[in-house]
Amino acid sequence: MKQLNRINQHFSTSVELITQAMPILSPLIAQAGQIMADCLQQQYKILSCGNGGSAAQAQHFSAEIINRFEIERRALGAIALTTDSSILTSIANDYNYENIFSRQINGLGKKGDILLAITTSGSSPNVLKAISAAQSQNMLIILLNGGDGSKAANLLKKSDIELRVPSNSTARIQEIHLLIIHCLCDIIDQSISVF
Repeated sequence: MKQLNRINQHFSTSVELITQAMPILSPLIAQAGQIMADCLQQQYKILSCGNGGSAAQAQHFSAEIINRFEIERRALGAIALTTDSSILTSIANDYNYENIFSRQINGLGKKGDILLAITTSGSSPNVLKAISAAQSQNMLIILLNGGDGSKAANLLKKSDIELRVPSNSTARIQEIHLLIIHCLCDIIDQSISVF
C-alpha cells in the first residue's frame, strides 16, 4: 500500500507540473521547434549535450532527428556530443572534463548550427562551457533547463531560447524535458515533411 501511494504521488506530481508548465512553455517550444526545422532545412545541424539522464536525452533527440520521429522524411543533421568515448576520454584526459563538449563544438560547430544544451540544474560546468563555445561559433542555443535557471540562463543572448521547467526535482524536470524533445521532434517532422 505504501508503494502504491508513492507511485500515485509521482503520477500526481508529474501531471500537476505538466499542467503548470504547458502554458508557459508551449509558445517557446513552438518557436524553438520552428527555428530547429529551419536550421535543418537549410542543411545545417543540431549539436546536443548534457550529463547523465540529460546525456541520454541528447542522444535520444539526435536519434530521432537522424532517423525519424513518427513520419517518413529524409535524414537530418544531428550529433550528440555525448556518444564517442574516445573523444570524450581523450579531451577529459588531455584537458579536463569541463571541456568535453566545448572542444567538440570548436571542431564541429559553425554559424547556422544550433546547440541543444540540456541541464536540470543550469550549473554543469561542461554545459556552461559548451554554451560559451557555441556562442563563439555564432551558433544559436536552445537550452532545456530547470529550477531557477542558474548560470546557464545568464549566459544566453536575446536570440537564444530557454525552455525552463518550473521545478527543482531532477526526475520531474527530466520527464518534461523528454516531452519537450518529443514536441520539438514533432514540429521538425511536420515542417520538413511539407518540403
